[in-house]
Amino acid sequence: MKKIAYIALFAAALFVSSCKDFLKEEPFLTQSNALALIDYNALDKAVAGAYSPLADGTWYGANYVLTSEMRADNATIPTNTSFQSGRYQPPFYMTYSADATVGLWGYGYYVISAVNNVLEAIEENGMDQYTKGDVTEQDVKNLQAECYFLRALSMFDMARIYAYSPAKAAAVNFSDCIPIILKTDKTAKEQPARNSVSEVYARIIEDLTTAESLMAADYTRAGITDKKAAATLPAIQALLSRVYLYNQNWQGAADYATKVINNSAFKLWTAKEYPSVWSAATGGSEVIFEVYGNKSNDYDEYWEGPSHMTNPIGYADCAASKALTDLFEPGDVRGSKGVRGADDGAVMFCTDKDEASGGELWTMKYYGKGLGDATSTPDVNNVIVLRLSEMYLNRAEALVNGASVSGATALGDLNTIRANRGVAPLNAAGAAAVALERRLELNFEGHYWFDLARTASGAVTYSDPRRPANLDATSKFWALPIPKREYDVNENLSHNPGF
Repeated sequence: MKKIAYIALFAAALFVSSCKDFLKEEPFLTQSNALALIDYNALDKAVAGAYSPLADGTWYGANYVLTSEMRADNATIPTNTSFQSGRYQPPFYMTYSADATVGLWGYGYYVISAVNNVLEAIEENGMDQYTKGDVTEQDVKNLQAECYFLRALSMFDMARIYAYSPAKAAAVNFSDCIPIILKTDKTAKEQPARNSVSEVYARIIEDLTTAESLMAADYTRAGITDKKAAATLPAIQALLSRVYLYNQNWQGAADYATKVINNSAFKLWTAKEYPSVWSAATGGSEVIFEVYGNKSNDYDEYWEGPSHMTNPIGYADCAASKALTDLFEPGDVRGSKGVRGADDGAVMFCTDKDEASGGELWTMKYYGKGLGDATSTPDVNNVIVLRLSEMYLNRAEALVNGASVSGATALGDLNTIRANRGVAPLNAAGAAAVALERRLELNFEGHYWFDLARTASGAVTYSDPRRPANLDATSKFWALPIPKREYDVNENLSHNPGF
């Protein structure tokens, strides 16, 4: 596998993070070499700061999740013309072009650069440099594990946007993915070319298995408000389950999902709990890893957050599609409907009692933390990245595709979820049943588009006549254009087909 010594050019231009309220003290991310990262405290602050870009509006702070819902026909631009914001028109009308600016590239490589600095400092200075006083070797290994997790997550999320999935790459015969950057070198003259899909996925898996081997089972990051907003061993294992699923390593997906399912620290939300958990201050019993939202976090663009985008008294850019809301069976708490404010968050899709919204329904998964009066300005929201329900769904899909786990069946896993959502059990479970349950359970969490993208036959049939022609399985839009600014500074980057 090619190892590239390069620091992303855009990363150097990004501002320093602050992580306010995520940390109890400011992280220090101006360190960029082994000399600056001279002790454990400096390492710890640098790793903590590397989480901040995840909350930016281009990533989990809104667009990475919501634009994928828009492309997949789970979300829609409201019919009321006063809500026709330009920011969601490209994913709605699929008008991405070669010079489009599809966010995440710069922030993804910023995180990678930040954690590479830490890993490089430990390698160059040696473990003894950091194990002084009360600091143990395991303490340092935990930081290394966080770095590997963050690098893997960044590469994985970028690969899902800018490249075809392993299955579609094979189907369309185009395997260019993203550059693998493992070492920061500001003096490097060679610009990085794109690695292949198989190389990138192998690197992601290697980073996650390395993280798993390094991290203590009981480790949680100290000094943060939300313990679910930093890497833990279950978060590493959950992400491995997802990556294996995308790579169609069915047994690996099932085995790692089972590790998390069997972890007593997590339990499924009940049907009664389900409508109220989304506005919690910190992650509840299902949450494995989430991005913590707070108004004072410089990367968390408060006015650009998902609670504003999905609320008719906010920006009202992103409503739920009828194609999605009509899928739910009667009694399914996931599809319960009501009036925002009158129900105070007790339903999952709402109209608004004070704003004319053209009859639109709005997801309540981003209701806002500590909102109180539902008619006031929407508050920020945590964004869940990994949760327990996904692990049951991952395992069910893997079992349908030939994996084997003692005592587990796909039907049993689907019905476990359904029993906690107020709907009757299924009598059989095949690929179609698993796919539908994923869409129902994980709607507005940024999964459905990527679920379609990771299968060779995945396609979209749009329900709204305002939308373009349907996307077939080989559409160019399954691999979106790399930002033009990157081509302007790097002539070695290949273009995605059609762009």
